[in-house]
Amino acid sequence: MIKAILFDLDDTLLWDEKSVEETFKATCEIAAKKYDIDPIMLEEKVRKNARALYMSYDTYDFTQMIGINPFEGLWGNFMDDGESFRRLRELAPVYRRDAWTSGLNDLGIDDPAFGHELAETFPKIRREMPFVYTDTFRVLDQLRGEYQLLLLTNGSPDLQQTKLDITPELVPYFDHIVVSGAFGKGKPDVSIFEHALDLLSVQKDEAVMVGDNLMTDILGASRVGMDSVWLNRKQNTSRDINPTYEISDLEKLVPLVKKL
Repeated sequence: MIKAILFDLDDTLLWDEKSVEETFKATCEIAAKKYDIDPIMLEEKVRKNARALYMSYDTYDFTQMIGINPFEGLWGNFMDDGESFRRLRELAPVYRRDAWTSGLNDLGIDDPAFGHELAETFPKIRREMPFVYTDTFRVLDQLRGEYQLLLLTNGSPDLQQTKLDITPELVPYFDHIVVSGAFGKGKPDVSIFEHALDLLSVQKDEAVMVGDNLMTDILGASRVGMDSVWLNRKQNTSRDINPTYEISDLEKLVPLVKKL
């Protein structure tokens, strides 16, 4: 019998991908007004440079372990405890500036001051662009009170808290919130799932993990022996990782868990 449901945050409950897309669109349109460039091409170049820079830093292994992606680095402040976060905090302004300046350079524009301006504009716009899936609250309303609910999210505690601060109506649904950066390891590491089960005081067969990411949410649940529900909104193929269940939208979760 299922007593608890563990939810991923980004692109499961919060539509983070759309937030990033809309933020890039708005920031790149500012550049297009100043210079005769295609905002779509600028976004492509900035994304490419951001990924390459991100992988080049000595913090890369840490960000992989915790689960912080390059585009979170474009707006995160990383005001978290620990030497690795201190290093990220130090790098973030340089990383943002270089990603945008290099993107402009790739389009033939040599304007470091404007690159810096765009780099500092992106985080401000991102904080004004929270998107929540339309089915998120309908589903949580039906599950609250029937099950313990735990939010299990990879990332910087400071940045994930910022996401929750700009969608404050989400927080009261959860009995516990676990952030990988505070715990010390991220999904799919078994230990963070075991920690979540301990907080809930349930056994692995009394809980289910719900998430969009096969490599973190579903793989981690599988490693700890917990059932998983893959929220596959884009109808992707599951490759070599097999979820226990698969749904195409979140509202299908309610009848599913009631049968378990």
